[in-house]
Amino acid sequence: MTTILIVDDEREIVDLVSIHLTREGFSTIKAANGNEALTLIDEVWPDLAIVDVMMPNMDGFTLTKKLRQYDIPVLLLTAKGSIEDKESGFQAGSDDYVVKPFEPKELIYRVRAILRRYNKDTTPLIQVGSLRIDRERYEVRIDDVTYMLPLKEFELLTTLATRPGRVFERDFLMERVWGLDFSGDDQTLNVHIKRLREKLHAATNEVKIMTVRGVGYKLEVRKP
Repeated sequence: MTTILIVDDEREIVDLVSIHLTREGFSTIKAANGNEALTLIDEVWPDLAIVDVMMPNMDGFTLTKKLRQYDIPVLLLTAKGSIEDKESGFQAGSDDYVVKPFEPKELIYRVRAILRRYNKDTTPLIQVGSLRIDRERYEVRIDDVTYMLPLKEFELLTTLATRPGRVFERDFLMERVWGLDFSGDDQTLNVHIKRLREKLHAATNEVKIMTVRGVGYKLEVRKP
């Protein structure tokens, strides 16, 4: 059963979220603050965490950073809805952001969407048109030819291929492939995208990396 960690200093919110998640078939564990949450995950490993931003001692942004070190997906829950708060949440590593008051159906939808994304990300084999990625062997196969890419190029291509047609923001790709502590600049991403494009162009006309100006990149499959 999928387990969701709920962290909020308001007991009423924790209980409300738990009730709706339980009705949808999820198992829940509850914490009133960040320190309690970190203690709980030593005992029960959650598949996802729903974290309130405004908590005493350790705020939700700080807790999110710690949870992401364990590769636990995070949905932030907060009363704030400004662009600055959303930016802080995504920079901390959150996967999504819901503003209070919220509709339970929307919360469930977003939880399921995050879980689907992570389940797909862990699939050993990814097939996009004529492009086949084997995550266990670190191989990329196009038609009958196998390519061994440098690790960062492989991880970048794999990330794009998990959701063909979806636009991945530049910051997301940098954090996903190079990590939060990467000290370089985004020129590194430009270079890797250029190399991948050249290799794809030489191998197939069906799969291309497209630029969405001012946002990021997406993998596009063109029908023959």
